[in-house]
Order: sequence, then structure tokens, then C-alpha cells
Amino acid sequence: MPLDRERIVAAAIALADEGGLEAVSLRKVAARLNAGPMRLYGYISTKQELFDLMVDEVHAEILPAEQPGDWREALRILAHRTRQAALRHVWLADLLGGRPTLGPNGMAVTEAKLAALDGFADIDTVLRAVETVSSYLTGAIRREIANLRAERATGLSKREWQRASGPHLTKMLATGRFPALTKAVHDGTDVDAETSFATGLDWVLDALAAKLTRPPA
Repeated sequence: MPLDRERIVAAAIALADEGGLEAVSLRKVAARLNAGPMRLYGYISTKQELFDLMVDEVHAEILPAEQPGDWREALRILAHRTRQAALRHVWLADLLGGRPTLGPNGMAVTEAKLAALDGFADIDTVLRAVETVSSYLTGAIRREIANLRAERATGLSKREWQRASGPHLTKMLATGRFPALTKAVHDGTDVDAETSFATGLDWVLDALAAKLTRPPA
């Protein structure tokens, strides 16, 4: 079967899904496709270019079929779809943030974010609003993925790690040096990652609502 960019990117994504970004190289992708590495250079120049193409391909999974009319719902859907894509492709967390994604799918996701807020404020306010939501997404997703990786690396679930860490934590809290942390440990409600993500996102959107005021017609 002849090579093309789609097959190369699909193979790279499959490798990354199995073993992370460190499992991806032009040589390994070529082996996956039963092709010589030099053949790939006719389609991909560098590993960074390959990573950019992989990210753009995953952005196709983020873009919803329809754009809701309500700006909060539009941004909420994009946020949750981004999280879901990152959970399917854990390596994506390592490539979120930084310079904008300039592939067609990445640009379409950015367009959807900007379009959701179009007309609610001046363009600079809209840009800062989109950046704020994106910063929350990047931080929250990376934290969740870091916990998942720790779980896989140690073989301990969150509950098991908490039990194993309990004696040390109890000893440290008993010193009286951490009263606020002690209150959080004893009185705080432990929630799952999805609930935590949704709550934080709603707070960010509440803050944006105070800055966005549609000008009078």
C-alpha cells in the first residue's frame, strides 16, 4: 500500500497511544508501516512536524458537529471534548499550550472558541477570555494526566496511595504547622476528576461572564 501523510500520522498516533511520545520516531513509524525510514522524508521533514500533524489530527475529535448558540455551552462543550480527547490520547497533555496549532483542525477549534464570544466584547477582551479558558484546560488536563501516569507507574490507585501515605500525612499534620491543610484533609469533600474539572470550568466561565457584555443593538 502506498504511503501518504494520513497513514503516517495514523501510525504515529497509534504508537503514541501505546507508549507515549517517546515511542514515536520516524524510524519506528516507518517500521510500523513496513517501509524504509527514508521514504517518510518525502512526506515528513522532522519529528516536530510529525507531532504537529498528530496534534492537528486529534483536534478533529475535539470539534463538535454543531456550534451551540449559547457562548457558555459552546466553550463548555469544547472544553469537555478536549479533556476526553486527552484521556484517549494521554500524550496530548504534553503538547497542549505553547504556540497555536496552525493545522486546519486546530484552527477550526480556535475559530469555534472565538466565534462563541464574537460580539460580546472587543476583540482584545475576547482573546484574553479564550486564553484564560485554554490556560485552565491545559492546567487541569495536565494535572489529571499526571495523576493517571503516577497511578500506572506505581500500580497504586488514588485510594491505595492515600492509604499508603496516611501514616506520614497524619504525622505531619499532628505537628500543628499546617492548620489550613489539616482542615482541608479532614473536612474537605473528595470528588472525582470529572466533577473537579467541570466545577473549575464553571467558575472560569462565571468569571468571564462578568467581563463579557454584549453591546446594545
